[in-house]
Amino acid sequence: MQTATLTLRRVDPDDVDAVRAYVEVTNEVRAADTPWEHPTTIAQSRGGLRHGWEDDPFTAWLGEVDGTVVGVAEYAVIRWDNHHVALAEVRVRPTCRRRGHGSVLLERMVERAREDGKTTVLVEAYDVPASRPFAARHGFEVAATDVARRQLPGEVDAETLAALRREAEPHAADYEIVRRLGASPAEELAAIAGMAAAINDAPIDDLDIEDEVFSAERVRAYEHAQMAQGYLLHRVFARHRETGELAGHTVVVVSAERPEIAGQHDTSVVRAHRGHRLGLLLKVDMLQWLAETQPQVATIDTWNAASNDHMIGINEALGYRVMARAFEMQRKL
Repeated sequence: MQTATLTLRRVDPDDVDAVRAYVEVTNEVRAADTPWEHPTTIAQSRGGLRHGWEDDPFTAWLGEVDGTVVGVAEYAVIRWDNHHVALAEVRVRPTCRRRGHGSVLLERMVERAREDGKTTVLVEAYDVPASRPFAARHGFEVAATDVARRQLPGEVDAETLAALRREAEPHAADYEIVRRLGASPAEELAAIAGMAAAINDAPIDDLDIEDEVFSAERVRAYEHAQMAQGYLLHRVFARHRETGELAGHTVVVVSAERPEIAGQHDTSVVRAHRGHRLGLLLKVDMLQWLAETQPQVATIDTWNAASNDHMIGINEALGYRVMARAFEMQRKL
């Protein structure tokens, strides 16, 4: 894969030098555009290249000009659903911008999507001055806006959490709150998939995507991928006392490599069990659990659609602060 001036070299996760170059470019871009983001590491990047989010790893390339790495490109397809979609991302070193490298990288990812028979390419980019004009020049339109938020657990007052719990618990008296560390038992995977599927009720704005399809196999793949990358999986779920149904859950992972860093993953409540303040109760219990067992956690990052007013309200009540806005942009092929 090459043009007259820029060659793409695939990043093999076992090629430490290639991964190091990928990390260097990524961290230079973050330092310039989103300095609040945690730098990535060789271990974290190798994990993503090997396992992805749900045992669906992305592919990365180094963009090189005369032997110098000027940028990186990423490409992924979705294993479980939305098989018409390809996901792409490009990053160009700040010192190498405005030379056409980003355009070459992006168009090569679009070309690969065509070769794979995809009809929609999605890219996500932070709301920095160049992102929307650059994407528009390549035929991408904004389809959704997401907001990154960060919580600093050390600044969350224990009494505030206790008060929020007291507020929620009377509405959730019919539910048992359960904590689980690590992998879920096989007999619960299908029920967990049902909880995860509730995320399909979250707004998608104008994105050309279909409902996500969740299964026991997908839940197991997610858990395996996260733990294989060294993340400690924390899941809090609500079980209906009378029926035993799993009604909702929230998931946070803590990095083994950098245990001060955590990430908020899925939070969802099954439609039939809404109206009982379960979303708030689950997230409060998670924070109380982390305070007890992972007191070193300094940051928890999460993403929400800008239009997801309900979850945004819960996160703001828990002290999450806005860090950045990002656009999901799509191009029909």
